[in-house]
Amino acid sequence: MSTLSERQKDELHKSILDYFHSHDMTASYSAFLADSGTVHKPDETSKYKGLLEKKWTSVIRLQKRIMDLENRNAQLQEELSLSPARRSNSQADWVPRAPARYTLTGHRGQVLRVTFHPLYSVLASASEDATIKIWDWETGEFERTLKGHTRQVLDVHYDSKGARLVSCSSDLTLRIWDVLNEYSSRTLHGHDHSISSARFVPGDDFIVSSSRDFTIKVWDVTNGWCVKTLTGHSQWVRCVTPSEDGRLLASCSDDQTARIWDMQTGETKIELRGHDNYLEVVTFAPVVSYPSLSELSGAALPSDRVKLPGQFLATGSRDKSIKLWDASSGQCIKNLAGHDNWVRALVFHPCGTMLLSAADDKTIRVWDLKTGRCIKTVEAHGHFVTALAWGRTKAGIGASSGQVTANGTTSGEKVEEDRPVNVCASGSTDQTIKIWTP
Repeated sequence: MSTLSERQKDELHKSILDYFHSHDMTASYSAFLADSGTVHKPDETSKYKGLLEKKWTSVIRLQKRIMDLENRNAQLQEELSLSPARRSNSQADWVPRAPARYTLTGHRGQVLRVTFHPLYSVLASASEDATIKIWDWETGEFERTLKGHTRQVLDVHYDSKGARLVSCSSDLTLRIWDVLNEYSSRTLHGHDHSISSARFVPGDDFIVSSSRDFTIKVWDVTNGWCVKTLTGHSQWVRCVTPSEDGRLLASCSDDQTARIWDMQTGETKIELRGHDNYLEVVTFAPVVSYPSLSELSGAALPSDRVKLPGQFLATGSRDKSIKLWDASSGQCIKNLAGHDNWVRALVFHPCGTMLLSAADDKTIRVWDLKTGRCIKTVEAHGHFVTALAWGRTKAGIGASSGQVTANGTTSGEKVEEDRPVNVCASGSTDQTIKIWTP
């Protein structure tokens, strides 16, 4: 017995006949016309034109939406089953899990870097399309596009107060954007090739940048002058980052080494060798992670180093591995193997017990720093994951989930909660940014 009404059957038959007719399937059209007993007069303006295709694609979209909602429901049920104390702990130890809260679209090239504003629910993204886009990650809404660079923007970073944003590009320039003055900008010149990374040094008086011209430069934020040039790498310097106190710099290069520099003197303190391919990323471990890393290395830190920033660091490479280093001795304390392609980004978890990595195998992986084991793999994007950033806020977050476009549209209701939460963002060659929240 048919579950369709007579009207629904007539609509289905006419849609099928229209499909056969529009695709010149004459024999099928004639046979179905005779078998169905339907009266059908092909008409280009018919309401049945293309109806079958529309229904088919709608079913696929609905199936995906249902799967996303089922996953979200399972996560909410899991959270509800926790006691208040365990729920609080789970927030502190939270790591990204699918599905992402928002998918931000609008860039016309691959997303190369993402960075969080230190105070507000603002995210900046840098792209191959030569633009920087500003988003409200809490709502998933697009805010504005910053234009000024003439080629791909390779890095972007807020200062500690969120008053300025620095960006760098393969157009050989850095730009400092005044956040409090409608993102007006000024340009810094000095590098002779693409500038691959730029960071504010703690204190916000200086910026450090690295370049394909094999150098690292230190810039005075006030006047925009280059006050120091560090040389030592023999190939493209892919990344440079300061320690939490600004005393040290760590860099990595296509020469397959990482270096630790004395910020004051500009001298190399130690060179780290061990990777078998270009290094893409280097980052210092925060002090809160020292207990876990000391346990992993099997040796306690001397008392004078327990709270001194810059004692450990992590590197990621095109050899598909991540290495954890003792910055004082230069020894590799652990090799983390698991990714199936280039490792592009590394961030330490605020709780101090985990490291997150992103790679060209389209995943984000979570590593336990006490054991060096991968404890979670997230299928994050449909293409290479090129960027990863971590942020924290006390603001409420929306409980909705939806697709967000550069015109600021989104779907779903927002439910406010007033509690400290973690937030993570990833960027990809698929031209999207994903926001991951509890």
